[in-house]
Amino acid sequence: MIIKDTEFVLKDGRKALLRSPKDEDIRGVLDYLYVSAGETEFILRYPEECGKYTYEGEKALFDRINASENEAMLVCIVDGKVAGNCQIAWKTGLKTRHRASVAIALLKEFWNLGIGTRMFEEMIRIAEANENLIQMELEFVEDNTRARALYEKMGFRITGINPNAIRLRDGTLLNEYCMIREIRR
Repeated sequence: MIIKDTEFVLKDGRKALLRSPKDEDIRGVLDYLYVSAGETEFILRYPEECGKYTYEGEKALFDRINASENEAMLVCIVDGKVAGNCQIAWKTGLKTRHRASVAIALLKEFWNLGIGTRMFEEMIRIAEANENLIQMELEFVEDNTRARALYEKMGFRITGINPNAIRLRDGTLLNEYCMIREIRR
């Protein structure tokens, strides 16, 4: 699904562009995936796992999502750099098509500038435009208080826990929390 380009002003006064991914974003997204994986333990990959992401693979992903009727991806561009991305995808089965999964991540240098809120507002708008959807779903890793605060601000609530879902290199086990946001019409 292609989403209309949206410009907005960050808290620091810079302009940001939120839009569907384009081929010109592939290198920036590959860099973003690698860097973001090393900035926090809350991303579900380590930097060395990013080798599986290729130019061709990202192009195929962008093409598939942009042509899809049941998912959308947005990239946020600041000063010509991919600052982050988000994605929404809804299920297509008759019993599950009322549910949409969402995911979001930002480079650390772009935290606290309003990008996460703006991306969530757009994903909520997309979800509300689909008459079949009644809830959005996501997961976050234990101790990720920043993400939890954003999700709660956007109307999500915790509905469950997956104990010991994440195992860090040092052996630390972390829980994963499930959240939903009901669609308001």
